[in-house]
Amino acid sequence: MQTQPRYLVGIDLGTTHTVVAYSPIDPSQQAIKLFPIEQLIAPGQVAARPLLPSVRYHPAAGELSDDDVSFSPAGAEAVIGEAARLLGAKSKGRFVTSAKSWLSHPSVDHGADILPWGAGEDVAKVSPIVASASYLAHIRTVWRHQFPDAPLEAQDIVITVPASFDEAARSLTLEAARLAGLPQVRLLEEPQAVCYDWLRRYAGNIRQALADVHLLLVCDVGGGTTDFTLIKVEHNEGEPRLTRIGVGDHLMLGGDNIDLALAHLAESRLGEPDKRLSAAELSQLLEQCRIAKERLLADDAPEQLSVTLLGGGSRLFGNARTVLLSRDEVRNIALDGFFPFSGLNELPDKKRSGVVEFGLPYAAEPAISKHIAAFLQRHGQAARDALKTDSIVPDGLLLNGGVFRSQPISQRAVALLANWGERPPVLLDNQHPELAVAFGAVSYAINRREKKLKIGGGSARSYFLLVDTDNPAQQQGICILPKGSEEGDEVLLKDRRFALRLGQPVRFHLASNSGDSDFKAGDVVDITDAFHALPPLAVAFTGLGDHAEAIVQLAVTHTEVGTLKMECVAVDQPEQQRWNVEFQIRKKALGNVPADVSLPPQFAAAVEKITAVFGAKSKQIDPKAVKNLRAELEKLLGAERSQWSIPLVRALFAALLDGLKYRRRSDNHERIWLSLTGFCLRPGFGYPLDDWRVEQLWKTYPQGLQFVNETQNWSEWWTLWRRIAGGLSAEAQEQLFDDISKFINPAAARQANVAKQLKTRSYDDMVRLAAVLERLPVAKKIQLGEWLLKRLEKVSEPEQSWWAVGRIGARMPFHGSSHNVVDAQNAAVWLQQLLREDWRKNLHASFAATLIARMSGDRDRDIDDALRQQVLDKLKLSKAPQSWLDMVEQVKVLDEKEEKQIFGEALPPGLKLI
Repeated sequence: MQTQPRYLVGIDLGTTHTVVAYSPIDPSQQAIKLFPIEQLIAPGQVAARPLLPSVRYHPAAGELSDDDVSFSPAGAEAVIGEAARLLGAKSKGRFVTSAKSWLSHPSVDHGADILPWGAGEDVAKVSPIVASASYLAHIRTVWRHQFPDAPLEAQDIVITVPASFDEAARSLTLEAARLAGLPQVRLLEEPQAVCYDWLRRYAGNIRQALADVHLLLVCDVGGGTTDFTLIKVEHNEGEPRLTRIGVGDHLMLGGDNIDLALAHLAESRLGEPDKRLSAAELSQLLEQCRIAKERLLADDAPEQLSVTLLGGGSRLFGNARTVLLSRDEVRNIALDGFFPFSGLNELPDKKRSGVVEFGLPYAAEPAISKHIAAFLQRHGQAARDALKTDSIVPDGLLLNGGVFRSQPISQRAVALLANWGERPPVLLDNQHPELAVAFGAVSYAINRREKKLKIGGGSARSYFLLVDTDNPAQQQGICILPKGSEEGDEVLLKDRRFALRLGQPVRFHLASNSGDSDFKAGDVVDITDAFHALPPLAVAFTGLGDHAEAIVQLAVTHTEVGTLKMECVAVDQPEQQRWNVEFQIRKKALGNVPADVSLPPQFAAAVEKITAVFGAKSKQIDPKAVKNLRAELEKLLGAERSQWSIPLVRALFAALLDGLKYRRRSDNHERIWLSLTGFCLRPGFGYPLDDWRVEQLWKTYPQGLQFVNETQNWSEWWTLWRRIAGGLSAEAQEQLFDDISKFINPAAARQANVAKQLKTRSYDDMVRLAAVLERLPVAKKIQLGEWLLKRLEKVSEPEQSWWAVGRIGARMPFHGSSHNVVDAQNAAVWLQQLLREDWRKNLHASFAATLIARMSGDRDRDIDDALRQQVLDKLKLSKAPQSWLDMVEQVKVLDEKEEKQIFGEALPPGLKLI
């Protein structure tokens, strides 16, 4: 088996297409070639194509024969590539697209099987990571067909990512490569790759070609992202020196959005103004519109094209509906909607996006022109320094991405900069914008190997470790890696030391900033909206030799792979042992809360009170002291418990956890411990190390209650798990559901032994707990909702069950992933029962309807417009609060009061769930 690499390989893992280029390492043969990718182009037909569409089609059982998919590396499970596009345009709900965009989605579990988004229960689903890995695995398989003695995993591979990808998205890309059998790859930013391709093509003539360029804007508009990079060009005796001085923030805006605008136009012409298409139907229409767009924006475009939405089942063609899209309207939407002649001072609206299609949070502002203006303003000082004038408008422009295959769009981009500046920018040619990134990745690998002209600039962002401040309202961070740090250069944070203990995981919260500010390692700065929160970094120690504790410093490096590396370095050990700190990419970043915080001066006395009740000597304690512990703590700390801050409650939790084994000394001990512990750990997530705390607490669940005949103890038991449910895993939530379902299921609850237990086990609290188990599979949620609605037909059912139905059927989860939301069809059935209630007398029912009808912006989750109007009309008639109406009418961010209503009680002060 060959071990030394023979080829340099560049892979553009794009939102729309995957492209591969390669070159022999041998300098005598060093020409970059496109790797034609064998793929199914139709069922049973195989051909090599320059592009592999980054899509999957999941066929129905029996839909395709073994011969149809005999070539597919994914087997019968999925068709990948051109045939998948062909099948996806003719079907509903079986088509996986935009996996790359899902990798950067902040509000889903990237490892959960959620794609195709909006597909039915009968369709097999995959995670965004697995979908991305499948395209790379396909490449790996077909590469082996062509180079059997030089497997892809043994070559020198560069995979490109958007410059705007944060550390989490980069880590997920590396994870996808690892799953595909490519453990050793290097990452390169796409705009830099485009630039490397241009430099290769102009080798020997670079100086003349860039003679009038001092600041180059690389504008890369792909299928799912828009990426900006600024490169300073310094002229001297020899070749110009190129330095990347700015990258844009992540912008989920691209060719997909133009397709979406066209699909909405086509939808409006289908003849059913009161009925919106389902997510699956829109997905099919979207694929048709993408094909039409590419043809209508081409130089030889026809005047118009038809797009067809097929029917379903036996009437596949009989129910087909067709509309026309004209060349002029497509160009107008693309030009005036996405590249309008806006001014340099016209910036995007900063409001949170309400555009959520197929679950993806697209940019609220579609005008790419305004995003370019905002990017140039953000890097204004660096731009002026490069141009040596007061202007911030680049004098060079390099365009990339499939959108710029359209001549009118390319011309509009040039005209826009000409409008803003003193003269038109020099447009660097890019004849093949769909291939340039892959070719540029190989050019970069060649330059790197031969130490040729390299684009400098180092890290595109400055990174900050969040630290404590005296003012909780103002967060601060200490710079641990300045922008511009070169690959391999280690920054050791000498002035900050941490004591780390064996068996105690440690969490570091970080933020990044890509702006102009000149930060230095060790600088302490205020964290504002201009900073981007990163997923937490965590380290757990499995062994410290003879040491129970290590004093460490942080060492940070911008790695050659293209990611951030962070290590804890032991200070007091001669060998300076190191531990890697890795991004926790499985969970979304929530609150940014410092780990080392100041506590009230009475804190030590409060811990003494807890230890007196839940400590080794607590046998002698007066029973009244146990009952009054909460009141005593409030008195001592000078505030009601609802006012206890998030750092305080987590510190009190630590004291309560220490007293765990003494909680069973009496029924009062048990009740008070459960009450305080759940209160201090709510909502189970959002603060450093909460996952570890919840894990420790969950270990007590199998032990159950000691005082099983005390109803109040059962009430506190279920309340504890409800309060921290957001931090429990899907498996833990399912176990809770399985344990309480027999009490909620109307049929099972009638059994004599269950009915007997129900008298003491606090049914109301079980219902409230069941309602917040957002990680349950959808089928179990539907079952639970139906049980409660059946029970609510009787007047004896507690009103609280209406609230529970609302939580179970809510369109927007509080802590769970969007893919676990009850489908819109079942939600509509539940709403019909709620609409029969008198909402003026039954506030719980009207609030439940508000949660179920709440607008998410995601077509797959939202109820239809006619039913939404019914809910709105009834809310108005029953004089519901305006905030409830707002939730149903528009995509709305909740305030604290609304959050409290949904969660069931106030969250700890200072906890911000993003």
